[in-house]
Amino acid sequence: MLVGPAKALFMDEISTGLDSSTTFQIVKCLRQTVHVMDATMLVSLLQPAPETYELFDDVILLAEGQIVYQGPREYVLDFFQSMGFKCPERKSTADFLQEVTSKKDQQQYWQDRSQPYSYISVEEFAEAFKTFHVGQSIQRELAIPFDKSQSHPAALVHRKYGLKKDDIFKACLAREVLMWKRNSFMYIFKTCQLVVLSFLCMTVFFRTRLHQDTVNDGVLYMGALFFGIVVVMFNGIAEMVMVVNSLPVFYKQRDELFYPAWAYTIPTILLRIPLSILECLIWTCMTYYVIGFAPDAGRFFRHMLLLFVISQTAVALFRFLGSVGRTLLMANTFGNIALVLVFVMGGFVISKDAIRGWWIWAYWISPLTYGLQALFSNEFHASRWQKPYIGGLDADTLGDAILISRGFSTDKKWYWMSIGVLLAFALLFNILFTIAMSYLNPIGKPQAILPDDSKKKHSERSCESISKHGATSDSRSGQNREAMAIDLASMNHSGSRTEENGSSARRGMVLPFQPLSIAFNEVNYYVDMPPAMKQQGVAEDRLQLLHGVSGAFRPGVLTALVGVSGAGKSTLMDVLAGRKTTGYIEGEINVSGFPKKQETFARIAGYCEQNDIHSPNVTVRESLEYSAWLRLPAELNREKKRMFVDEVMELVELSAIANALVGLPGMNGLSTEQRKRLTIAVELVANPSIIFMDEPTSGLDARAAAIVMRTVRNTVDTGRTVVCTIHQPSIDIFEAFDELLLMKRGGKVIYAGPLGTCSVELINYFETIPGVQPITDGYNPATWMLDISSPSAEARLQVDFAEIYRTSALYQRNQALIKELSTPVLGSQDLYFPTKYPTTFIEQCLACLWKQHKSYWRNPEYNSVRFLFTIGVALIFGTIFWRLGQKMERTSDLYNIFGGVYALALFLGFNNSNTVQPVVSIERTVFYRERGAGMYSALAYAFAQAFIEIPYCLLQSIVYTLMIYGLVNFHWSAEKFFYFFYFSFFFLLLYTYFGCMTVAITPDIYISTIISVGFMNVWNLFSGFMIPRVSMPVWWRWYYWADPLSWTLYGLLGSQLGDVNSMVQDPDLGVVSVKDFLRSSLGFKHSFLGAVVGAHVGFTILFVVVFAFGIQKLNFLKR
Repeated sequence: MLVGPAKALFMDEISTGLDSSTTFQIVKCLRQTVHVMDATMLVSLLQPAPETYELFDDVILLAEGQIVYQGPREYVLDFFQSMGFKCPERKSTADFLQEVTSKKDQQQYWQDRSQPYSYISVEEFAEAFKTFHVGQSIQRELAIPFDKSQSHPAALVHRKYGLKKDDIFKACLAREVLMWKRNSFMYIFKTCQLVVLSFLCMTVFFRTRLHQDTVNDGVLYMGALFFGIVVVMFNGIAEMVMVVNSLPVFYKQRDELFYPAWAYTIPTILLRIPLSILECLIWTCMTYYVIGFAPDAGRFFRHMLLLFVISQTAVALFRFLGSVGRTLLMANTFGNIALVLVFVMGGFVISKDAIRGWWIWAYWISPLTYGLQALFSNEFHASRWQKPYIGGLDADTLGDAILISRGFSTDKKWYWMSIGVLLAFALLFNILFTIAMSYLNPIGKPQAILPDDSKKKHSERSCESISKHGATSDSRSGQNREAMAIDLASMNHSGSRTEENGSSARRGMVLPFQPLSIAFNEVNYYVDMPPAMKQQGVAEDRLQLLHGVSGAFRPGVLTALVGVSGAGKSTLMDVLAGRKTTGYIEGEINVSGFPKKQETFARIAGYCEQNDIHSPNVTVRESLEYSAWLRLPAELNREKKRMFVDEVMELVELSAIANALVGLPGMNGLSTEQRKRLTIAVELVANPSIIFMDEPTSGLDARAAAIVMRTVRNTVDTGRTVVCTIHQPSIDIFEAFDELLLMKRGGKVIYAGPLGTCSVELINYFETIPGVQPITDGYNPATWMLDISSPSAEARLQVDFAEIYRTSALYQRNQALIKELSTPVLGSQDLYFPTKYPTTFIEQCLACLWKQHKSYWRNPEYNSVRFLFTIGVALIFGTIFWRLGQKMERTSDLYNIFGGVYALALFLGFNNSNTVQPVVSIERTVFYRERGAGMYSALAYAFAQAFIEIPYCLLQSIVYTLMIYGLVNFHWSAEKFFYFFYFSFFFLLLYTYFGCMTVAITPDIYISTIISVGFMNVWNLFSGFMIPRVSMPVWWRWYYWADPLSWTLYGLLGSQLGDVNSMVQDPDLGVVSVKDFLRSSLGFKHSFLGAVVGAHVGFTILFVVVFAFGIQKLNFLKR
């Protein structure tokens, strides 16, 4: 934002994830920019350190939507002092300002103890500010209108965008080219997939197996042409996913007036053209002559031109649907509905003459209609199809008879007419895409709202407790924990304090635990050298991230792990916790004197991840009950576990939001601070002895961070070993820690030891180093230590703080402590558990199923969409194929029925497979965390995921069967009806499991989508609709039996028509019975249905097994 010409800049929480030293440098740079460039800048910060706060000229204090103070920073404390409140000496002014307006925290800052304290509301502060001299000055300035004579026309902006239109277009085009290059893997992957499909298609429709003698021979060529156009259209689905993924950045840049929407959409459209040309060139060159289409150069190029135009039309359509849907789930739903209408109404699945009058409009607006008409016209007007035709159709030539048999026009002008219509469609969809990108906004992000009555009761309880116990009460009993005012600075920080008070603190806990220490010595961690660094000339094969790190963490002692960004804090924590999935670890790690074993360590340790990963559709209480169910010993009854959950919720102050849904970060559900406390609680209910917390205060304002740190402090006071990495700590939060392990960039320790009262131990250590600038009054020790130990400071002093630490007496004392804690206490025993998991496999399955049930029941976006899609598709197909189930006069009628069940199975199955993937992908992220915590076997998770789908697919198939069976009017017999229901249920179930399986065996949802689309295309080819099994080359017939879609079509069509003896008219065979036609032309036998029934069960089990294997054996989480 700074590189542009903007003179008014608004910056929201720019320091999240940065250490305090880096934040200070950034804000210092912003201050210089404002003063040099004469700019206006408004910045909101979370937990600003005092020195960062001092960089600002003015302060705006907002509370409950009202401005409490606005004006020079120097006068803000004077204003509150005039109201009777004073900021303590070692209290950050920013933290004081956030807490002084809070009903819960205000009393501790009341300065006149001789006068009774009375809560001053935000409204009273706002009114008082108007009478304060700063407020009056602002009112006077606002009352004087701006003198326009002092302005200059050049100071005004007369253009909406900073550049001319052609410059904007060039910049956007250059960026799209760069993005195109960096996304090359996906395009290469898609191209390789197309090559495979081309090879399959040309070998299935092999020219030596195809003839040009009968109408049925021509139908096989139609199948080959139809498959080619379907592949080209399905390839456009990936464009929809890319559009949805690019929307967050686009919306931000569009709203900031970087460029108009057309400047983004036109380069996107243009850069897709070369890829379409490449795809159509590959497909046409590989398939045209090998399949044996008309051997004419002109028809070859017209064939390729048509595929290119239909590709552009499909891509434009899916881009438009992505821009309208704006989320993957909605875009996929819109895309599937569009595909259903385009696909079914194209004239091949159901012939034009069989379409009812109320649907004929859809035939004329389907791009596939014009694509097939043009392709078929190009092929069947070739000279080799101009043989005289003698048969039951009104045609003179064989080519015309083939076209008439499927309801297509015999007029040659349709080729160029179709090209024109398709180009018009492509233009229309691209214009609509641009309009949608111009005017539609991101879908809203609602946050969970606490019910008013809960808020009120919670607030009243807190205030009553404050007045009863006083603002600085240090009591930590379970009853008073909710009432504590945030006064971390008043806490004593010696390890002995915890030991003295530990017994009283632990009395409140329902379950006992064993305090454990962890000591580590000379820990090194390496990863393989990144290729980019090797290209720059680095010769080593490994990159070392941790260098000889040593330390010890003890029960009842709260340890802070601090360092600048890139120092290796999270890396060290991951190594100690056993969460690293890549790299090479060296060194010694002991737990209470015994070598650490990850299998047992996971049972006694908790890890609070920075990203706060939880299942979004369960409540806070359910999240904790689920964790307790799986992680507490099996011999504990449900009541004790529930009591422990209640105790933990009170400890971390979650009782008031126990019934709130968790939601997704940044989208809905809990706030960031509430999610942090939930993350801590989920680990606490496991009753661990050692807890690792990765940046528990990142992304929080000072007050929310203080609440989280109170939770952490309460946890330590129960006698547990707690280690936290932390960024930008305020003085209060930093000095709430007992000990510090400070690292510098490169993964080296430069201090490990106690902080002392007011950080005196830390300050004395560094101030004894020659050249180190002493700390000034009021300066945050956390910021000071990062500043004086930065690489630039080391270079200036010509010292290495890591070497100074290794030669210090403090290091020797720490080594002695590590040696002591690495030696088992006499009579102690190593950790041992008789089983790998705390609960039995059956209990794990029940717990996972319980959570999945809750998640699915509260996920209407997933389940409602697929049920509505099923009902919609059933209505569409039912009205398209209205009463055709028993219409059997010609073989084309049988092909219409075949086309109906084929399209139904294809699209409903594809929709189930597609929509389940985002759900499984989100839950897999949660699964990685839960598996790392040793909560359950991967097989239990796989079982629950598979089982929970059964009732939903069952209900889906019941609704679908009743609607389709009645509307299409299939033969009403119990046997045929239940056959139809059985195959419908299993094809929905196995396609859903297939979607789960593709997620389990791929690293992300984008790759799984591409793979599933590829498989759908292959299954489509071998389904038996485009080319029957009896017409396939012998070398491919085996795959027909490996295709689940072919078994579904065999079951649906074979059960309905396989035993029908009615006679039908065939253009080649004459009069033939339905049963004989199915057997001879399609290969369906009614007597084979028993095997088809078993095959559906087999495919379902296969996909579940592969899903379970992927979940258990494949780990795509790289840490």
